[in-house]
Amino acid sequence: MTTLPSHVTLVDVGPRDGLQNEKQPVATEHKARLVSMLQDAGLKEIEVTSFVSPKWVPQMADNEAVMAAIERRAGIRYAVLTPNMKGLEAALPTQPDEIVVFAAASEAFSQKNINCSIAESIERFAPVVAAAHAAGIKVRGALSCAVGCPYQGDVSPDEVERVVQLMKEIGVDHMGVADTIGVGTPRRIQAAMERALKHYPLHEVSGHFHDTYGQALSNIYACLELGIHRFDASVAGLGGCPYAKGATGNVATEDIVFMLNGLGIETGIDIDKLVDAGAFISNELGRQPVSRVGRALLAKRAG
Repeated sequence: MTTLPSHVTLVDVGPRDGLQNEKQPVATEHKARLVSMLQDAGLKEIEVTSFVSPKWVPQMADNEAVMAAIERRAGIRYAVLTPNMKGLEAALPTQPDEIVVFAAASEAFSQKNINCSIAESIERFAPVVAAAHAAGIKVRGALSCAVGCPYQGDVSPDEVERVVQLMKEIGVDHMGVADTIGVGTPRRIQAAMERALKHYPLHEVSGHFHDTYGQALSNIYACLELGIHRFDASVAGLGGCPYAKGATGNVATEDIVFMLNGLGIETGIDIDKLVDAGAFISNELGRQPVSRVGRALLAKRAG
């Protein structure tokens, strides 16, 4: 019997990755309130916003205002996405605790998503990583399409390892392995993760899973079997990927917490307060939470 980790850290990416593709604008105050409610629920790591061109991601145009509006608390880390130097320069005055840079394991996805090759994207990140480190800020790398790509199809563990090595070479501190279109299954996810673990210690590798084919929780369990104890999650199951047709949202934070609670794994998260946060933002978006656990617990309350 594999010994699973006794504690798991969840990084809620709902305020950034979850909201970025929503067509209707979400008010700055509501984004800040969502961050506040996630903190109340016990989240210690939150991805707040991204410093990208508003032309590409209009929802994140209020990035500076959101960072100014959040109520910062001791012991909580606030991350922002910065794809280039311009983004980092705009982000630095807002004092993030961590910045995120992203590359794809698939050459086709890199071209379609950020209009350059993988090698060019890494070159672009090198000065961003160096400048973040000079400012004393940790850099997390996100590796998208680690098992499958909407343009290329399957992505091999060799392709994953190639990009992991490139990111390691430019000084990226943490490697997040992402199944952006949700096609991964447990063994394939483990194969990708094992390549990241060849170059990064266990505590600096995390998983990011979409639930397109209903595999996200199984894939998280497969990672737990490897000892991985850090995962991205999105409250209410917010988010998708505009470049991946049919890719549903990130796995819902509520659903992971329910599973981990059942396994006796500590998260420090209050599931009822988490459900409140999911209900709040879903209500602002005019829809039901995507989280099955969220919907079930809300129905139970109503009953």
